[in-house]
Order: sequence, then C-alpha cells, then structure tokens
Amino acid sequence: MPSDRARGSGCKLEHLPAAQIGADGQFSPGRASRHLPRGERLPSLKKLDQAVSAAHTFFVANPQHLQMREDMEKYRRMSGVRSHSFRDLEAAPHWEAYEAGLQLYNADEYVQAVARLEESLSEALSALEDCRALCEGPREDEDEDEDEEEMQLGLYEAIAAHYIQVLKCRQQCVLEIATKPGRLSATEDFIPSHLDLLQFAYDQVGNQMLAAECAASYLLFYPTDEPVLEKMKQYRTELGEDTPVTARESIQQYVQRSLMEKKLIYYAVEHLGGTFNDPDLWTPDELIPESLKEKHREDQEKQKQENLDTEEREKRGPLPFEGIAVTMDSHQMNGTQRVVFDRVLTESECRDLLRLTKAAGEAGDGYRARRSPHTPHERFEGLTVLKAMQLAQNGDVDWRDAKLLLQASEKSRKIIESYFTPGKKLHFSFTHLVCRTAVDEKQEGRMDLSHPVHADNCLLDPEGQECWREPPAYVYRDYSGILYLNDDFQGGGLFFTEMDTVTVTAEVHPKCGRLVAFSSGKENPHGVWAVSRGRRCAVALWYTHSPEHAEQDRVKAEELMEQGAVEQDQTDGEERQRAGGRGRTSSEPPAPNSRARPMSQRHKPGSNGTQHSKELRARDEL
Repeated sequence: MPSDRARGSGCKLEHLPAAQIGADGQFSPGRASRHLPRGERLPSLKKLDQAVSAAHTFFVANPQHLQMREDMEKYRRMSGVRSHSFRDLEAAPHWEAYEAGLQLYNADEYVQAVARLEESLSEALSALEDCRALCEGPREDEDEDEDEEEMQLGLYEAIAAHYIQVLKCRQQCVLEIATKPGRLSATEDFIPSHLDLLQFAYDQVGNQMLAAECAASYLLFYPTDEPVLEKMKQYRTELGEDTPVTARESIQQYVQRSLMEKKLIYYAVEHLGGTFNDPDLWTPDELIPESLKEKHREDQEKQKQENLDTEEREKRGPLPFEGIAVTMDSHQMNGTQRVVFDRVLTESECRDLLRLTKAAGEAGDGYRARRSPHTPHERFEGLTVLKAMQLAQNGDVDWRDAKLLLQASEKSRKIIESYFTPGKKLHFSFTHLVCRTAVDEKQEGRMDLSHPVHADNCLLDPEGQECWREPPAYVYRDYSGILYLNDDFQGGGLFFTEMDTVTVTAEVHPKCGRLVAFSSGKENPHGVWAVSRGRRCAVALWYTHSPEHAEQDRVKAEELMEQGAVEQDQTDGEERQRAGGRGRTSSEPPAPNSRARPMSQRHKPGSNGTQHSKELRARDEL
C-alpha cells in the first residue's frame, strides 16, 4: 500500500525548511538564516496571514519541532494575527469537519455539530474509497519476505498472494483515514464513533428518527452494546412499533464488505500461511478460525500496547536540559507511563547531597536512623526540604547543600513535567531525602523487601486485581519519581510488577544522577528489593496536578532560601568592608565566602522557634 497518501500529493512537510514570515514581515527560513551575514535580510513579503497558515501546517505535521513551537507561540501573542489564520493548508476534509463537529458537540451546540459530523462521515467514507483504489497495482516488496517463506509461490499461489495483499491493504485503509495528520496512531473506532456521536446529537435536537437510524447503524459494529440497545428500545417506543428503523445503507455495505474481506484473509492465513493485523476492534470472534484465535488475542493486546506507547510518545515534550539521556522508556520497561533518565546530577552534586544525608540520621524528620517502618533489617533516615533549610539556617549543615536539594528536586520536576505532561503544570506533593541502611547482624536468611509492593495513589488489592482510590491512599498524587544518589550498596533496586504484586515486569538499578519516573496509579505497582549491605540514598518525589494539594513545606523552604540569600549577601558585604578596612598588607586571610553563615545563624540552634515536621506515614517512602 502506498505509504505517503495521508498528507496530500505534494512533498512531505517534514522535509521542508522551517520557513515563515516574521513578526516584522521579514521572511525567515529557520536555521538557514543563521548563516546570513549580520544585518543582511531576505526580501520581505509582508503576508502575515499566509505565514501563520504555513507555520501552522508545518507544526501540525511536526508537533515536536522546537523552533516551530517557539514561532507558533510568538504568532499567538501578536496583535495582528487572527484566530482563523491558524489553519492547516493540507488538512484532510474529513478531519477538518470531524474536529469542528467534535468541538461543537462538546459545547452542546448539537444542531451545528450534526452538520459537521455528517460532513465528516461522508468525507471519511469517500477518503476510504480513494485509499482502497490505490491498493490495486503491482505487488509491493515491503514486509513480504516472511510471508513468502511460508508460501511456496507457484502461479496460482502468486495470484492468491497478490489478491490477499490487496485485501489486506484495503483493510488497513481504515487506519489511514483515522490517523490525524502529524500523529502516528489512529483514532480507535473512527467510523463507529461518528455514529455514536450522531445518535446522541440527533436525540438532543429532537430528531428521533435519525437518532434511531444512527443507533441501528452503530449496532452493526457492536450488536451487544447495552446502552445503545436501551436507546433503540426508547426510540421504537417514541416512534411507534410500526415505524421501520434500519441502519444506513452505506454503513451496511461498509460492514458487509469488510467482513467478507476478513473471512477471505483469515482463510488464507489459516491455510496458506502469513499474518494479518486486523485494524478493527469490532471484528466478531466467530469470524476468526479457532486455530488463529489465540494469536489474534495476542496481536490485539500487542497492538493495544503499541497504541498506548505511541500515544505516550506523541504527548512527550522536549527535555528542558541538555545532556540528559532517556535510557529506558515504557516499551523497554514493559509497562505504561514509565521512564528512566540518566545524568540528571553530576558526581559532585551527588556527593554534596550525600553529605547532607548525614544530618538526616542526626536531626532528621522523626526517624533518626531508627529501624525502618517496613523491615527490622534496615535503618531508616529521612530529611524534608523544610527541615534541610532550617538546619542550614541554624548552621548545622552547609547552606549550599540544602539549596542543592531544592534545586535538584525542581530540576527533576521540570524533566518529568516536560516528558509526561507538557503544557500541564505539575506541583510538588512531597519531597523527601531518604536513606536506608542494612543492619549488619540482621541479614542472614532475610526474605523480606525494603519496601513492599504498592501503588502511590490507591490501595492495592492483588486478590481482586484492583486498586482502590480512596483514603488513606494519597489519591491526589499523579506522578512519582526517585532521584538516586549512590550505588555503593547491595540490593535496593526498584522493581515494577503486575497487579498480582508477584510478577516482576521491570527493574531499575540505582546509580548517581539516575531519575526514574512513573505515573502513580494502579498501572505501576512497585517495590524495593532488600538493602542487604551498605546505605542506599535517594530523593523521593511525588507530584500532583492539583494546586490545593501542593507541598506547603516547600513554599516555606523556598522562603527561607530567599531570606538566606539576602542575609548571605549582607554578610559577604560586611566581610568585604572589614577586609578593605584592614588594607592589602594585612596578613589575616579573609573569611571564606562559601562557608560564611547568614546573619540568622548567630542564634543558638533551635532558637528560631521552628518545629520538626510531623512523622511521615510509612507507605510514603519509595
């Protein structure tokens, strides 16, 4: 099947330069303009409206293009740019109508919505026919080697293979028309979803006859759908039992033809070999030969996982810092919404934060190197960001180390937000510098975990294969992260499981600067292997989309950091004045600025009236 039909008959947009008209009306060919001599410009065309449309068209097909993303933001802020200028010049008619109809539908403007959705359905069926026509032609070489090994091609076999290839190509056309330009994955149930939306919209505008017709058409795809069957009963009652209600002829033909093609393909796969990736979720089980049903189910699950991975990739934003590497994504970790970043911290930064962990055991937030709440075989030490800043204010820890804890956790937040939820703010829910230390005399014959398997925003029920989002779980947490500081210990790795809490799907080994991040729900049950020797330290991080659940201790810690910076400047100024007063010939060395304490540190420890943070609940720790 031809592979480049979705974006029109012209050249592919992803190969065009990022060129558009600038805010001052000057033509800017993107990166190429950087090679022009300083002050030299290309001719101005002064066609801002066309520039915006060209930029928007390119951006739709290349949503991860960083330069164009910035240019689009500039255009949106310009006073002379109108909203209708942001139009896709190569938009497929059915997608243009579908998105407009969906917008009207969501705004409860059903009269206008049905017109655009009907237009979209008609254009989609027309685009489907165009795609199917292009399937006729000479046999393609792509992806044929595996099938040809199983099919010894004589004359009749070659004819059959060509015919089956045409049928497979026609079946895949529904995915092509259901894939929005610039996206990799298709919209599921694209044709049936039109009918479902139209059924409801017609019902809302009082046209029960057309609503019933759309419902009957939808039931051709999903004949056992309970809500639609109930609606059909309601429509028959309202219209009268004698009123004939039938599915649309175009939809009947579409379904009958598709089912016949599937029968032929499955027959060929069963008897002649080869493979078939069915693009439809609505294919009846009885159509699939018994010998292929298990493989079909596996293919469906694989396709579903690939779609989830694709959707996740499409949502990703660019990483906000250079040098950071994505070393494992969801696909490599056999799950969803999981990722591992490396080089988030340098070796020097890890050492500085490890120096700060010493205070966790001496004056931490309640545990103070006591036995872990999860196992008698380990000691546990913890330090919150607020406690760290308070210790710095009192002179118990280096001010720079406490500040680094705030900065490292904020850096991690920006990375996770950019990767998983670009454009949607993530707030800190809780930040905790945590160390777990193996108890030397308690490791022989050990069988438990450093932290049992759990999910971060729900109560895991492995027997019922469910996770209950209710208190005392932290139901408002959306994403979790662990920023590792060291690896000079045994055990202590993070692992993910299935809902049964015993089937391990992925493992992450700690090392300095490695950040593992994942969504906090039931899709990511996880635990920590036992720390059998040494001391494992990391910054545990939780995030939320809800501002009302943002970490208040962090706000106070940032205020202390700002206050400390001001006082540090004042102290440095006083030191410089004293040094200047002594003159250049003085043999007394100046006080090192890097260790100078803020003014507030002259008080005795604890005299500032601060209190220890209340003891954390045991399941808070990773």
